[in-house]
Amino acid sequence: MDLDAHGGNKGVFHRLSGGGGGPRGNHNDSNKNQKVCFHWRAGKCNRFPCPFLHRELPPPNSSASASNGSHPAKRGFSNDSGFSGHPAARRTPNFNSSSTWGRTGNNRVVKKTDKLCNYWIQGNCTFGEGCRYLHSWSSGDSFSLLTQLEGGHQKVVSGIALPSGSDKLYTGSQDETVRIWDCQSGQCMGVINLGGEVGCMITEGPWIFVGIPNLVKAWNLQTNADLSLSGPVGQVYAMVVGSDLLFAGTQDSEILAWRYNAATSIFEPAASLKGHSLAVVSLVVGANRLFSGSMDNSIKVWNLENLQCVQTLTGHTSVVMSVLCWDQFLLSSSLDKTIKVWAATERGDLEVTYTHQEEHTCMIQGLLKLCGMHDLEGKPLLLCSCNDNSVRIYDLPSFSERGKIFSKQEIRAIQAGPGGLFFTGDGTGQVRVWNCKAEQPTPAT
Repeated sequence: MDLDAHGGNKGVFHRLSGGGGGPRGNHNDSNKNQKVCFHWRAGKCNRFPCPFLHRELPPPNSSASASNGSHPAKRGFSNDSGFSGHPAARRTPNFNSSSTWGRTGNNRVVKKTDKLCNYWIQGNCTFGEGCRYLHSWSSGDSFSLLTQLEGGHQKVVSGIALPSGSDKLYTGSQDETVRIWDCQSGQCMGVINLGGEVGCMITEGPWIFVGIPNLVKAWNLQTNADLSLSGPVGQVYAMVVGSDLLFAGTQDSEILAWRYNAATSIFEPAASLKGHSLAVVSLVVGANRLFSGSMDNSIKVWNLENLQCVQTLTGHTSVVMSVLCWDQFLLSSSLDKTIKVWAATERGDLEVTYTHQEEHTCMIQGLLKLCGMHDLEGKPLLLCSCNDNSVRIYDLPSFSERGKIFSKQEIRAIQAGPGGLFFTGDGTGQVRVWNCKAEQPTPAT
């Protein structure tokens, strides 16, 4: 590897070595209509006082089911890891099995300021604290910016990897480099020049895999092995490890698979999965299945035992940018501006059980990247980056919004870390480190 010493960084994120407006309570109900506020359910009510109830009405009887949608099936798609593909988030999710998708909890309302001040970004807003627009890179009180890594990439950050047990963070970019950051000081410790744009980056055990045009680079942090896996045609957009195989989704619509041979210390070609008609841009493994999202607007489901396609999901109307397994569900995001939740039927096939779409989508041209993690209380969160230069953070399964993260350009890379940390990389090359904060108790009424 071609390592060059690189400059420092004044930001520090020591927590790696160790492992907006506030919530509102229910208002006085004595003079309210006995009707639940639609905007409160969506986490968007900004009326004070509000003429409608900010709490759920009790059911007519104990045996009645919830009225806001049917309960998704809990069969045929179990996965004990909770979120798959994220080692730092592999914990059993803590949620009520009777919850329904899209229901807003009765104790989480985000007081939102949705527009970032352009003058503040440029450093010359004269209104100061009196400005009506946001002077912060985030809204909501459940997380905060820990630090931003200075002196970094010059183009889009397309991959972030935090190897288990390592004190280094690795970031890849379309500027054809991988940068190595020290987790104690936040300084850039080295630059690896690849000679090709980084399309994706993952880590598994001691290995780091980087996808570039026509090649996958593999580095072993324990043995210092430096391998090149040939076979891809065009850019490698997505990778995942499952069933002792490394899978790579490529620009020419194929999914290539390699198996590591310990005797020869090389990765040997194992299979080529064909079925998509356009580039494969997202991959995830869960429940003994490989799921692939493509520019052909479809998701294919592959049996990991025989590597055969067992189903094609066609619910999206544009590019499927990201797929994620959570518990017994598959989640997918697309440039059609929706997140779809898929659950298994009695036959074992997947079908859409819930579709989430932002109420105000005029500024959003599509959804880019999904990332799953848990907050400090073990509650599951979904992070979704949008191409309006923001990341929405949702509770699961309610999809109530905790807040947003903002950036100067699109955030193309999100990675969960330990202890409530997560990392984002945007189109300017900026890498930021965030941390979840302990949830504030709901004020008494």
